[in-house]
Amino acid sequence: MYKIKTFNQISVKGLERFTRAKYEVGSEIGNPDAILLRSHKLHNETLDTTVLAVARAGAGVNNVPVAQYSEKGIVVFNTPGANANAVKELVLAGLLLGSRGIKTGIDHVKTLHNVTDASELHKTLEAQKKQFAGNELMGKTLGIVGLGAIGSLVADMALALGMKVVGYDPALSIEAAWRLSSNVQKAENLHALLARCDYVSLHVPAIEATHHLINKEALAQAKSGMTLVNFARESIVDPEAIVAALDNTKLKGYICDFPEPVFYGRSDVIAMPHIGASTAEAEENCAIMAAEQIIDYLENGNIKNSVNFPAVSMARCDGQRIIFSNNNVPKVLGNVLSVLADNNVNVIDMVNKSRGDLAYNILDVEQMENGDVIQEIANVEHVKTVRLID
Repeated sequence: MYKIKTFNQISVKGLERFTRAKYEVGSEIGNPDAILLRSHKLHNETLDTTVLAVARAGAGVNNVPVAQYSEKGIVVFNTPGANANAVKELVLAGLLLGSRGIKTGIDHVKTLHNVTDASELHKTLEAQKKQFAGNELMGKTLGIVGLGAIGSLVADMALALGMKVVGYDPALSIEAAWRLSSNVQKAENLHALLARCDYVSLHVPAIEATHHLINKEALAQAKSGMTLVNFARESIVDPEAIVAALDNTKLKGYICDFPEPVFYGRSDVIAMPHIGASTAEAEENCAIMAAEQIIDYLENGNIKNSVNFPAVSMARCDGQRIIFSNNNVPKVLGNVLSVLADNNVNVIDMVNKSRGDLAYNILDVEQMENGDVIQEIANVEHVKTVRLID
């Protein structure tokens, strides 16, 4: 029986994917085979040596020490796209809040609570509504930085609203490119995108390369009066640079999911409490995807949506399955195959892939009689982990 340790409150629909006949699931389980979590930080957690995989029910994995786990051969999964629709819808709300006087108008109405005569109230509002006039999104240009699962949905939404869309993503995958509408114009670089857009929405991960991607130098290239929308990560923008750009009217407004003390009291900043993926549907989708990825890895050795291991999948054959990970250096696979040959183990099918410094292998073999084969493979130089799946 496999053991799954959970952190945070995981959607029941995700937990139901683990059948009781094969899995024991709970927050107090010792020696787990895998960990399923949302936002809990694992950096200071002492990990059991039994852990084979960690699945984050969400896109970001900044709460997981990925490099440390890679050294141990632990596969780290995330769930890209599972919360994409939830974030897309909030981006739409952000664009509308940034273009129309919605929030200021609502706040103003609240100040008129002493006006008790309905006719007088309506007359007053009719005279004052001009100060809350805004602009329509149709015909405006939206720049999207990052064209993955969320960015591509935002692009489609903006096109449906009659906006022009310009995209920039230096790491655009082939899969993402196929998803993207041909009506999305391409920007050669970030500065070129900022210079031509009325609105810009950020959809890149929080990694070293994107830290303070939107800074003083970048904002200096922005089109005057631009509105910036950030429902990705707080570290992507330099908050001090945002304030300076708002003060000199380079930016018209900043709509984000990440409040900062420097934004307090500013009418040109609308900061939400990190609710981009906080819908019941998104939480269910993330939990289901994370659970299914753990199950496929534990039961079949297949890897999908890992942030540190290559994507590897192979249909099951009769017999047994050996999976092992290793440092991505020459001769390791050959040495493992030599171990199998020396023990008269016939390989039926196999796949080998690498990603950076890590390599991963699935070998389907005929039934083995020597129970020491797995230990012999574990002793091969540069092999990190090895497991037999019956």
